[in-house]
Amino acid sequence: MKHPVTLFTAQWADLPFEEVCKLAAGWGFDGLEIACKSQHLDVDRALEDEEYLRGRKEILDRYGLRVWTLSNHAQGQLVCDDPLDFRHQNIAGSRTWGDGDPEGVRARAAEQVKKTAILARKLGAGVVTGFTGSKIWRYVAMYPPVPEEVIDDGYADFARRWNPIMDVFDSEGVRFALEVHPSEIAYDYWTTARTLEAIDRRSAFGINWDPSHMMWQDIDPANFIVDFADRIYHVDCKDTRIRAKDGRVGRLGSHLPWGSPGAAGTSSRPVRATSRSRTRSARWPRSATTAPSPSSGRMPG
Repeated sequence: MKHPVTLFTAQWADLPFEEVCKLAAGWGFDGLEIACKSQHLDVDRALEDEEYLRGRKEILDRYGLRVWTLSNHAQGQLVCDDPLDFRHQNIAGSRTWGDGDPEGVRARAAEQVKKTAILARKLGAGVVTGFTGSKIWRYVAMYPPVPEEVIDDGYADFARRWNPIMDVFDSEGVRFALEVHPSEIAYDYWTTARTLEAIDRRSAFGINWDPSHMMWQDIDPANFIVDFADRIYHVDCKDTRIRAKDGRVGRLGSHLPWGSPGAAGTSSRPVRATSRSRTRSARWPRSATTAPSPSSGRMPG
């Protein structure tokens, strides 16, 4: 089965939408994954102004492109993150941030993700990619020790906030693909399995597969694909390079800016592709609550 190969527009957010379409068509892409947090597509305006939406469709038609996917990572991040602070204000946009009251921000962000599903259906896109945020990512080091019930509550909080969002995706016939990524409720193999279980494995919720986020964690991308194949709704085609060890550069980035010489990892993202594969899937084992944490080295007991 041939899968469409699309250009993710976020890396060209400084260019006008029509210019990006012209470039993508010239490079031979099948279509676009349009980033909603840019001048390329304003979700609220597209749903409120038929002329604006029609204009976007006309530009796409002019260059023979389809919209296969919409991306709304920033709004999804706000739904579960706790605390919300200056970092989130920088990505939220004034409409979502409002007065900064945390629950108000989360509620408005959730509405934006729902609206993205509605807009995806109007554009003929079957997938929305994005982030979920996480109430428990801040505990990733698991020290000072974190009680098991705190972690349990993090997954329950995710399910409580995202099930109503997924209800809208179901009604629109659109699927959500979480980019498994540091700072999200699912950031590796076992957190992905537990996330799917937390949301009752509902079909609208799946994975945006980016192998680069697994490589630096020493997770085998092939095993991940085999075990979660029925949930991979979208794929990032990204090259990844793990630098030769020099005894100084570690895995965690050293609080250095992205791309600086001492920071871990280098990656590039040329394209993204939509996938609809279906095979067997993995499930989170209950024993994973006592699996080794990133820093502890404890073995399951």
